[in-house]
Amino acid sequence: MTPDRVLWVYIVLLVAGGLVGWLKAGSKVSLVVSLLFAVALSACALNWLRLPLGPDLLLLCLILLFGWRLLKTKNFMPAGLMLIVTTIALALRHWSW
Repeated sequence: MTPDRVLWVYIVLLVAGGLVGWLKAGSKVSLVVSLLFAVALSACALNWLRLPLGPDLLLLCLILLFGWRLLKTKNFMPAGLMLIVTTIALALRHWSW
């Protein structure tokens, strides 16, 4: 699996998580934030947006966001799960295949 493919799979999971948050809990914030990050990550994957660390910078921001939400709510779902998924996605992007 290539780093770009890992990123696209993560983008799909991120949007799915935002949709679940909106449908189950009525959280418009989850939907909007997931869509904004998905658009930014997609732009990086398509080389439309060039950041100093590329999409890794956005993944690091999401790790901080999910970590902060986990500490604040002390509930594993959904922040803890997304923290783990985001960390795995970042690690897999740098894994030597």
